[in-house]
Amino acid sequence: MKNTAVNERRKSHKIYVGDVAVGGDAPITVQSMTNTNTCDIAATLKQIHALEAVGADIIRVSVPTMEAAECFKTIKASSHVPLIADIHFDYRIALKVADYGADCLRINPGNIGNETRIRSVIDCARDRNIPIRIGVNAGSLERDIQEKFGEPTPEALLASAMRHVNILLDHNFDNFKISVKASDVNLAVNSYRLLAREIQQPLHLGITEAGGFRAGAVKSAIGIGMLLSEGIGDTLRVSLAADPVEEIKVGFDILKSLRLRSRGINFIACPTCSRQEFDVISVVNELEQRLEDIVTPLDVSIIGCVVNGPGEALVSTIGVAGSKTKSALYMHGVRQQKRMSNEHMADELEIEIRALLAREGM
Repeated sequence: MKNTAVNERRKSHKIYVGDVAVGGDAPITVQSMTNTNTCDIAATLKQIHALEAVGADIIRVSVPTMEAAECFKTIKASSHVPLIADIHFDYRIALKVADYGADCLRINPGNIGNETRIRSVIDCARDRNIPIRIGVNAGSLERDIQEKFGEPTPEALLASAMRHVNILLDHNFDNFKISVKASDVNLAVNSYRLLAREIQQPLHLGITEAGGFRAGAVKSAIGIGMLLSEGIGDTLRVSLAADPVEEIKVGFDILKSLRLRSRGINFIACPTCSRQEFDVISVVNELEQRLEDIVTPLDVSIIGCVVNGPGEALVSTIGVAGSKTKSALYMHGVRQQKRMSNEHMADELEIEIRALLAREGM
């Protein structure tokens, strides 16, 4: 079912981060960033593999020192998804990680020193066909821009972004993507809107420093969702003060909600009321944990009564409509003879879902 609420996607150049396409007609990618000490190779790899397992398309790794750059070399060799090396100020680190196979350099060209240093990084990226990601943040605008605008505004973020963009374009380098992040949702959204009119490179969406899991997920869903619904955005990161694995899950949930991309099960569940015939909340929570390994897009509706249950089940791959003792089971909108035990709902639904996937080769 097509979601007509989402506008036509903004046209952008397609670039490649490793073998993952970003921009153009490529699927909107979901990424996260490790929060381990990069020099703790084992811990960083463990987190990368956990992110890979939940579907991360791209992973960013901070490389603040030359020691971290040497560790990045080992980490890169054991990773299965493209890695972005996050570097600030020191152009020598950028050159080193490029030698070690970084799939993208997150570095602002205006912050790495004189013309010679800037040119060396750009030439290195060009020679190795490595894209650059420019990252503008409302909390770290250049001093002269802060003085000019007085406070972070959409126009201030745009000015900072275009300063870095023009450095790359002046060196005939257009293999880049860019973000203009802020912790304030409206500031971030309006900054992206301005930037989207100025360039054709891919845009990396995010609400930076969004907060803890609940508040951060809400702010990110609102901000990123607003932009995506307007057709703006090619890749995204949900920034949470939480396990990075949750960033990937929330990112895919945002895309699933807008029907822009599906991965895994989309649970449709009622908020519950006194009409419910089984414990909907515990069943949904249990199944979300048990079925995290499933990557096939699947709509599963779990409704506790017969008021809305049959209607939701008709448009779901698998649906349950609650009734006394045993509840109605639907497959592809067709009510089945078999009924589900309310007492063992989670167990029986898991069996039915996995059996359906196996039976239909999904």
